[in-house]
Amino acid sequence: MADGPVPWGRPVRHGSPGVFLFELPTPAPSAGVDLALVGKWLERVPELRLDGVRPVSKDLQARLNRFWLPSQPVLFIGSTPGSVAGRIAAIEKTVPGDRKPAASAFWLRFLRAVTDLRVWWAATGAPEEYEDALLGAFAQGVPAGERAALPDPEIVLPWAVLRTPDGTRKPTGITNPLLPEVKAPEPKPVTKIVDLPEAEADGARDEAKRGRRPAPGRGTGRIASAAAFAAQGSPRKVHEPLVLSPEGFARIEAEHASLVAQRPEVIRRIATAREHGDLKENAEYHAAREEQGFLEARIKQLEAKLKIAVVVAPTERGAVVGLGSRVRVEEGGEERSVQVVSSAEANSLEGRISSVSPVGAALMGRKVGDAVTIVTPGGEIRYSVLEIE
Repeated sequence: MADGPVPWGRPVRHGSPGVFLFELPTPAPSAGVDLALVGKWLERVPELRLDGVRPVSKDLQARLNRFWLPSQPVLFIGSTPGSVAGRIAAIEKTVPGDRKPAASAFWLRFLRAVTDLRVWWAATGAPEEYEDALLGAFAQGVPAGERAALPDPEIVLPWAVLRTPDGTRKPTGITNPLLPEVKAPEPKPVTKIVDLPEAEADGARDEAKRGRRPAPGRGTGRIASAAAFAAQGSPRKVHEPLVLSPEGFARIEAEHASLVAQRPEVIRRIATAREHGDLKENAEYHAAREEQGFLEARIKQLEAKLKIAVVVAPTERGAVVGLGSRVRVEEGGEERSVQVVSSAEANSLEGRISSVSPVGAALMGRKVGDAVTIVTPGGEIRYSVLEIE
């Protein structure tokens, strides 16, 4: 059972998990996006891009208007495993561009009629599942004509919803919409510790009276050490390139394309399972959602690999063994074929050996007719190179 409505800005008295939504009293033919507010957003976030370029306010306003659904008063649907009251209050306080306290519905702040919004909410022990169900019901209620006018008719969401619980994102073309996250500086490690006798730590010892000069570095050693550390700068996390053979890169691309093609079927099964009843006790629904989670996680892994991949191919196939070469070798009177690849794509069951493994490293740079001997705990193994592809 839903509670509400409460006008925008009024406190919601519900401190338990649940789902909630923001809606206009009646559908509006246009978004009523305030150009001045969009301009302030653009000024606050210098890294914001629209289709890869720095936009002007009117371009951003036009892009926001493209996602408006004139027949739908509901503009945002959300959920929280914590306090519904706390999440709604955080959304209403967040300035566009800020990450905190809650940036999930910041498009609402661009509306001239934002104070006309009403808030509804309902308690549930399965907030994410019910948010997904509400989004599905919303999409079914959008007329075909309005759906077709969206940039992607397959992704139908309330105007201010930018992503679904499973991670599907609305194709807005807007990137870096929020200010960079500011992280607290990591504590600097102690570079030098000097133990001093009592009274010397405060500089009380009078070196001049004793006729001695301070030992080299005494008194300035700490400052010098700190300055040297600051000059070095803090280490930055750098993603090392993923070295792949052309075949390895193609395998990853093919797997990524196959998984992306499976998305619509998984979404269809979730929608079908959702119609079978109570989501909390719906095993088919939870199984489909779990499968979707694995699917999306694997897609992200593959996309991360493709982003940093560096394809390395032998400069002259057949001349010497290089990364990606298929090599026919003879060992103990038996012939077998292996492919020398990077460690990221090695799979001994499929005949792909790493270039840094004992066998792979020994074969790298060899020519047809060469023989290599590899020392193992079980004895020596001799390989003869018969053919290089």
